[in-house]
Amino acid sequence: MKVIIAAAGTAGHINPGIAIANKIKEEEKDSQIIFIGTERGLEQDLVPRAGYELKTIDAYGLSKQISIQNLKRMCKTIKGIGMAKKIVRDFKPDIVIGTGGYICGAVVLAAAKNNVPVVLHESNSFPGKAIKMMAKKANTVLVSFEDAKKRITKCKNVVLTGTPVKIKKQDYSINKKMEIIKSLGLSESKPIVLIFGGSQGAQKINEAIIDIIKNKLNKNYQIIWGTGPKQYDIIKSELQKININIEKIEDTKIVPYIYNMEEVENVADVIVARSGAMTITEISNLGKPSILIPLPNVSNDHQMYNAKVLENIGAAKILLNDTLKGEELNNSINEIVLDRNTLDKMGKNAIKIAITDAQERIYSEIINVLNNKKQKGGIC
Repeated sequence: MKVIIAAAGTAGHINPGIAIANKIKEEEKDSQIIFIGTERGLEQDLVPRAGYELKTIDAYGLSKQISIQNLKRMCKTIKGIGMAKKIVRDFKPDIVIGTGGYICGAVVLAAAKNNVPVVLHESNSFPGKAIKMMAKKANTVLVSFEDAKKRITKCKNVVLTGTPVKIKKQDYSINKKMEIIKSLGLSESKPIVLIFGGSQGAQKINEAIIDIIKNKLNKNYQIIWGTGPKQYDIIKSELQKININIEKIEDTKIVPYIYNMEEVENVADVIVARSGAMTITEISNLGKPSILIPLPNVSNDHQMYNAKVLENIGAAKILLNDTLKGEELNNSINEIVLDRNTLDKMGKNAIKIAITDAQERIYSEIINVLNNKKQKGGIC
């Protein structure tokens, strides 16, 4: 099988593409797979690191505002479509797969022009502009959440597959669980709350957690906080201003990055985080209660829609970023950790929407598209 995967920008677009590529390689070792991205996004690092060739084109997200900058980007994007057409003609793929982001437009148009079947994958509950616009050019659109189906109306074949993620639910023995907890410098005597906000920064979350630590509010629970490498020194400095040593805080472990995230997420009792698609998928697969603080000012407010997927089934509580305070967050944590019934119920509700075989479902749909193409061709 010869495959082109269009994935650019953020890890939320690129990692699903890599997971799909890995599954295809697992099933068909002789497959030839290349990625198309830009020279600006994380694909420059993630794709070669995963062992795949990356070809780049010019592509930009376009604004409705009329400006010199936007006109320049439009011209470059039009040029990018031509570049994508050449890659498609030269590589002659059996199928093109797009996992979201502005790169999809150029590559899908190039595929359609050459009568190459297209599969799109959308990780968010509220589909991005590129997926919604290109859906009419796709044979199949694959979605992670049931809510996304009703928001994609231009393709007849929209299939719920979930999103492939690395982190899986683990049934650790008591000894293994204790080993992990002790390695974090925590104890088994109190519930563990895992907090992470991403390397790009989560200022409001940081301020709220600092407030909790400063006022010693976490009397009923322990904290493991992955600040992200870009934030750690800032937080360390802020704590030093109030005479708190970041490495010597009772019931609290603060680190730049959590390298054993699968282990930590599995032993945590509650997760506090943003609500990117990958995070929501991990939380549901693990069956963990969560407190979600959606990142505001993102396209289509998609993090809020993602968070509502879990809130609507009683698996999560949403707190608003702009008004977040330490006391509010602490109260919400206590409401969960101090009530075993609430803790258990939220976890059970989360796992109801878990899709743990996403890679298998996605691969199956890819094969279906190829088989249908052989039989009759055509697109939605």
